[in-house]
Amino acid sequence: MSVEKTPGAESAPDVEVAQPQVNNFPLFFVTQLTIQESYDYDPELIACNKALVWKQDLHIVPLCSGAFLLCYLDRSNIGNAKILNQDTGNDLLSETHMTSYQYTVALMVFLIAYALFEVPSNYLLKKLRPSRWIGFLMLAWGATAMGLGGSHSFAQVTGIRFLLGATEAGLFPGLVYYLTFWYRNSERSMRVALILASATLAGAFGGAIAYGVGHMNEVRGLAAWRWLFIIEGAPSCATAFLVWFFLPDYPESASWLSPEEKNLAAQRLQIEGSQGAAKAMSWEDAKAVLTNWRLYAHYIVYFGISAPFASLSLFTPSLVSGLGYSNLRAQLMTVPPWAAAYVVTTAVAWSADHFNSRGLHSAAFALIGAMGFLASAVLPPDAYLHRYGCLIVAACGSFACIPPLLGWLSANIRSTSGTGLAIALNVSFGAPGQIVGVWIYKSDEEKKGYPTGHWTNAGLLLMVTVGCILLRVYYGWRNRRGKSESGEWFAY
Repeated sequence: MSVEKTPGAESAPDVEVAQPQVNNFPLFFVTQLTIQESYDYDPELIACNKALVWKQDLHIVPLCSGAFLLCYLDRSNIGNAKILNQDTGNDLLSETHMTSYQYTVALMVFLIAYALFEVPSNYLLKKLRPSRWIGFLMLAWGATAMGLGGSHSFAQVTGIRFLLGATEAGLFPGLVYYLTFWYRNSERSMRVALILASATLAGAFGGAIAYGVGHMNEVRGLAAWRWLFIIEGAPSCATAFLVWFFLPDYPESASWLSPEEKNLAAQRLQIEGSQGAAKAMSWEDAKAVLTNWRLYAHYIVYFGISAPFASLSLFTPSLVSGLGYSNLRAQLMTVPPWAAAYVVTTAVAWSADHFNSRGLHSAAFALIGAMGFLASAVLPPDAYLHRYGCLIVAACGSFACIPPLLGWLSANIRSTSGTGLAIALNVSFGAPGQIVGVWIYKSDEEKKGYPTGHWTNAGLLLMVTVGCILLRVYYGWRNRRGKSESGEWFAY
C-alpha cells in the first residue's frame, strides 16, 4: 500500500494524516462503499484490514473480556454466597439474619443503582479517557465487592450492593460504546459476544471457585461466603491498573499503530464508527436520540431479554439446588450451563456478523431460550435430569441473542455521542427487566420447580422474538423506500 500526504496534514492534532491508496484507488472513496464492495476492489485492502483488526483484537478484546468477567463474577457471586455451606448455617442469609424477601430487595437495589448511573457513566467515558474511567470503575467495584465480605446485616448488604451497582453500571454499556471507536458494524457483534460470553465463563468459574472456597469455611474465623467475596473482589482491584496503563483509548492515539495503520483505522470508521476526536455530547445530540422513536423498539426488546439474563445470573445456583443437587455439589453443577452458553454465544455472534443478519439471529435464539423455559415450566418438578437439560437450553438461547441485539442497535446510529447515549439508554431500559428477573423466582416455589419464573421468562423471550422480527421487517421496508428517497440505509 502506498501512502501520500494530503494537504493540511500538519494541522492534525493527534496523528499525521495521510491518504492511503490501494493500487491507485483512493481509500477515502473505497470507505464510502459497503464493506463487501470495498473488499471487491483489491485483495491488498482485504489483507490490510484483516491485519489491522487482528492487531486491535490482541490489544483490546482480552482486556475488555477480562474486565467484564471480573465484573460479572463480583455481581453474581451473591447467588453462590446464598447457599454456600447452608447445611452448617454459615451461609450469607443465616449470618446476616436476612430473610429471602430481604435478599431479593438487596438484589433489586443493585439494579436500581445500575439503571441510574449507566447514562452519566457513558458520558464520562467520552469526556474522560476510556482507560482512565474504566480503570477507576474496576478499582471501585473491586473494593466494594470485597467489602461485602465484612457485612453483618441486611442494611449493610443492601447499602454495599447499591454502591456495587453504581460502580459496575458503566462497564458493559461503556465497553459496547468503546468498541464503536475501533470496529465497523459488521465486526462488533463478534467482539461484543466475546466480552459478553466472558460472563458465561464467570458463571462457570464462579461455581467452581465457590466449590473450592466452600472448603475454607471458618478459616481464620471467617465463613466461606466472606472469603468468596474477598477472593473474587481482589482481582478486579489488581486488573484496574492493567486497564489504566494498557487499554488503548482511540486508534489515533495508539502507540502500537503505525501512521499508515492509524490512517487506515480512521478511514474505515468514517461512516461506520465513532470518532475519538468528536466533541462531547450536546443537547442537540441528546435530543436527536431521545426523540428517535425507532430506538425505543430496540429498548423494549432489550427489556425483554434482561429478565432471563438477570434471573439466570443470580439464581442458577438456587435453580440447580432445586434439581436435587445440594450444598457444594450444587455449586459444581452450575458450570455446564455456563460453559455451553459460552460456546453458543460466540458461535451465534460470528454467524450474525458473517451473514449480516443480527435481527433474525436474535429472534431465533430468543425463541430457543423461550422453549427451554417453557419445557422447564411444564415438566414435573421431580424430572431433574430433563429440567437440567432445559436449563442449559434456556441459558444458551437467552445469552446468545444479546450480542447481535447490541451490535444491531449501534449499527443503526449515526453520531459518536448519539451512539454512547443510545447504548446507555438501551442497557438502562434493561434494568427494570432485571428487577423483574430478581422477583420471579420465589423461594416458596422451589418444590414446585419455580413455575412463575419459567413462565415469565418464556413469555418475555417470545416478546423478544416477535419484536426482533418486526424490527427486521421495518428496516427492510425503510431500506426499500430509501432507495428511491433519501438513500438512508439501515443494518439488519
